[in-house]
Amino acid sequence: MELTVAITGASGTIYAHRTLQLLAASGVVDTVNLIMSGTAATVAQVEMGVNLKDPTLTKINEWLGLPSDSKLIRYWRLDNLAAKPSSGSNKQAGMIVVPCSMGTLGAIASGAGTNLIHRAADVCLKEGRKLLLVPRETPYNAIHLENMLKLSHAGARVLPASPGFYHRPTSIGELVDHLCYRILDQFDIPHSSKTKWTGEEVPEE
Repeated sequence: MELTVAITGASGTIYAHRTLQLLAASGVVDTVNLIMSGTAATVAQVEMGVNLKDPTLTKINEWLGLPSDSKLIRYWRLDNLAAKPSSGSNKQAGMIVVPCSMGTLGAIASGAGTNLIHRAADVCLKEGRKLLLVPRETPYNAIHLENMLKLSHAGARVLPASPGFYHRPTSIGELVDHLCYRILDQFDIPHSSKTKWTGEEVPEE
């Protein structure tokens, strides 16, 4: 399976990091086209203490804990509109924007793409491929909500970064995993089932 993953400058770089790790470990994803917005590296530095400015494949693999010679990730510059994800003739399962800033969401909703993230998302919509947007913003204003509705009507799936608590998480990592498992579910990618709801009644304490 081939997927495109875009990281934008919204808070929540940890979701992108963990999603990429899970994709790498899934056994069914063999290519990830990675794109980062101009501010994604700044947010990654603030939130995770990692330097992704002027990223190299070696640096990205190190960040994800992958072997330095791993070929899973294919990094594309934001201004490279000749990249594979910009063409509908490049067959892939779809695209994940995680986290998705409101600026990126609005640009995709308008159809007036100015960079590779916008163009790759537009290609997914026009080709009828899965486009998953993971906004991490609160509260939403009317413009945000209208853009989400517009994208939903166009075929995108909006999956807000709203982790559940029914699995009784005891760490930030467990909260992050829960959301990232839901991201993988949208593409039927296998993962741990430890946060899956079983329908069993919770025993009284």
